[in-house]
Order: sequence, then structure tokens, then C-alpha cells
Amino acid sequence: MGRIPLKASDTSVEYIRLQVDEPGFDFSKAQDLAKKTALEKTSMPMMLSWKNEIEGTYYPTFECGKTDQPAWIVFAESRGANLTIDINNGAYIFMFLKL
Repeated sequence: MGRIPLKASDTSVEYIRLQVDEPGFDFSKAQDLAKKTALEKTSMPMMLSWKNEIEGTYYPTFECGKTDQPAWIVFAESRGANLTIDINNGAYIFMFLKL
């Protein structure tokens, strides 16, 4: 599923879990919610990667070296992702860089 391991020693990384029980809640609405939530944390959030577990899609799709982590996680972490927003227990995950 591509879960992101939380590192207890790294306090600079923020992980937010949200639960939305709304009919018609889809990727587009999840992305809008993630952006809004990120804007509450920083004035300039940069979305680095995302995963849509419902449809089995993610971005970026290319491999970033050989690792046991999915490409979208490696890409974001290697670029300093420090805010992850997990909506509906992994159904939608968005990784940001707080600028």
C-alpha cells in the first residue's frame, strides 16, 4: 500500500491524518482538502507527490533508484518533504514541502 514510516526522532516532519465521510468524496476533493490543510501550516506549500489508493495511481510514476519504498515516497523525501497529509487512512496521501 505504500505506508510512510514515521520516524519518532524527526520532529521537523509533520504527518496529518484526516477522515472524511462524505458521499462523492473523490481524488479531486481530497487534493483540494490537502492543499487547504497545507496552506493552514505554511504560506507556500509545494506538493511533491501523491497517491490515490482508490484508483491505484500515484505521482511521480518513475523510479528513483533502487529501494523498497514506492517511487512517489522516495521522490518526495529526497526533495525534503516535511508535511504529509493522509486522508481516509491511506486512501489519498499527499506529500508537501513547507517553504
